[in-house]
Amino acid sequence: MTLPISPQALGHIRVLDLTRVLAGPWCAQNLADLGADVIKIERPGTGDDTRAWGPPYLRDAEGNETCEAAYYLAANRGKRSLTLDIATPEGQRIVRELVMHCDVVLENYKVGQLQKYGLDYPSLASMKPDLIYCSITGFGQDGPYAHRAGYDFIIQGLGGFMSITGERDDQPGGGPQKAGVAITDLMTGMYATVAVMAALTHRDRTGVGQYIDMALLDVQVAMLANMGTNYLASGQAPVRWGNAHPNIVPYQTFATSDGHIIVAVGNDAQFCKFCEAGGQPELSVDPRFSTNPMRVAHRAELVPLLSAMVVQHTRDTWIGMLEDAGVPCGPINTLADTFANPQVRARGMQIDLPHPSAGTVKLVGNPIRLSQTPVQYDRPPPLLGEHGDDILRDLLGYGEGDIATLRKNGIT
Repeated sequence: MTLPISPQALGHIRVLDLTRVLAGPWCAQNLADLGADVIKIERPGTGDDTRAWGPPYLRDAEGNETCEAAYYLAANRGKRSLTLDIATPEGQRIVRELVMHCDVVLENYKVGQLQKYGLDYPSLASMKPDLIYCSITGFGQDGPYAHRAGYDFIIQGLGGFMSITGERDDQPGGGPQKAGVAITDLMTGMYATVAVMAALTHRDRTGVGQYIDMALLDVQVAMLANMGTNYLASGQAPVRWGNAHPNIVPYQTFATSDGHIIVAVGNDAQFCKFCEAGGQPELSVDPRFSTNPMRVAHRAELVPLLSAMVVQHTRDTWIGMLEDAGVPCGPINTLADTFANPQVRARGMQIDLPHPSAGTVKLVGNPIRLSQTPVQYDRPPPLLGEHGDDILRDLLGYGEGDIATLRKNGIT
């Protein structure tokens, strides 16, 4: 079945989403936001694991909890849900039928698991040679760890991220820290999105599909970025610096009288303005602190003096003074502050969509801004199996009796 003409960038693409939790669903949601028709396959009765990862749960108009966990809502906007037991021959047959109507398959099963069902890339590509098939696993399809399960938290540690994240070991609270979000999962979803788009472009030029092997560990190592090349160039492993900078002082957080701010002094002139704003211009002419190399050398002496200076005023007072002085700064916002921020609101980063069980659902918007094919939000995250009958009937031509039999037998 050919998709109707759509003004969205990926309005001509259909994706079969066999993923769950976060990395795969994040990729699929990106594709859906860009216009792709994404069919999410879920287990009958339970669905995606994250549907139960609450509280918090979405509440209806009367304030009662629904069955939709906020975690699930974060990564499944714009999709259609079909429940299907792919461990059965009937479920496998339906997946193969769906594949013939799809451009992309996303999956995050353990290595080799879908081969048992005849749903691996070689099996499906033999039916549809132009298929784009993306596998997302913890460690990839080969190597000594390939058959291990991969979890974001574990990968953050194994891939070096936590060795450079957290307060210094010699400071209170020192030690390794994970990121506040599942950053490896999210970045894997982003890299997978890029890979799918590249493969689709190649297919459009050549007519040939391909296989994409995405691994959380690979992504974590790649996103070390300059820290990774710092190590490769020097042979010296970077260490944790908390909210401080190894090469610039002051470039860190400070406590004010009612909150925290970030001060990012990039040169000596900005340091002078910082000290003047705080009423202590003498610090900027002290030989120990007058240049950045000297401030780095005398960090332990300078930072307590600056901390005592900053705590004398409120957060907003400091932000106002430093912005007026041209010193880079910013607040440490709560999420309530963030979503109330006028710039965040102006950019439309909170969206409200109609929802079948809650009336309305509040979601975080997509940051992509395209001038000709803007992101559109056509569907809220689907209820479990919400679109099953429509997909089976309209896409595969199943009759009502066929659908009833599948439901009776627990296939869908």
